[in-house]
Amino acid sequence: MYKIENNNLNTNLNNKFIRLVWNMVKHYNHDRYWKMRKEVIDPTSKKPKLLRYYYLFRIKRMDAFNNCSMSTDIGKGAMFDEPPTFPHGPIGVIVHIDAQIGKNCKIYHQVTIAGGRGVGKIGDNCILGAGCKIITSGDIGNNVKIGANSVVTEAVPDNCTVIGVPARLVKLNGERVDMTLKEYWNNLGQD
Repeated sequence: MYKIENNNLNTNLNNKFIRLVWNMVKHYNHDRYWKMRKEVIDPTSKKPKLLRYYYLFRIKRMDAFNNCSMSTDIGKGAMFDEPPTFPHGPIGVIVHIDAQIGKNCKIYHQVTIAGGRGVGKIGDNCILGAGCKIITSGDIGNNVKIGANSVVTEAVPDNCTVIGVPARLVKLNGERVDMTLKEYWNNLGQD
């Protein structure tokens, strides 16, 4: 059975025509989008070429809708180990075409993942707070939390929390700390 959440229109959603119109208006279906995107960008996909072109058409249609209505731009070459979670929808999310994002990542609204000299890999189980900007070619480690409106300009180690402009370490491996990322990497080299 077809399920649409928050049906305030008092319509019969089991009617095939209503479902067709609803899908045309809705444009974006999170699960379908990421399944089709995976098939289109995977060079080892076993799907027929014609079906992959159809998927590309559908993805471009959804991307165009998202760019116009939600100011979202997920780069065509961005690689996701698995579809990320968008708790507030993909509103204002910008992802560089060279970005690599790990598994189980949560990306809030207005996040920018960019880089002047390329983009590093974002690890698994990361939380990117609302409005954060990642403008480093260094990697973001696993289990990292980046606070809202933080600006990350250096690589970030595993298992930490960073906040501020520029981003500072405030928690590392469960211990409270207070140092810049540059200080952390300099101290790491001296040990």
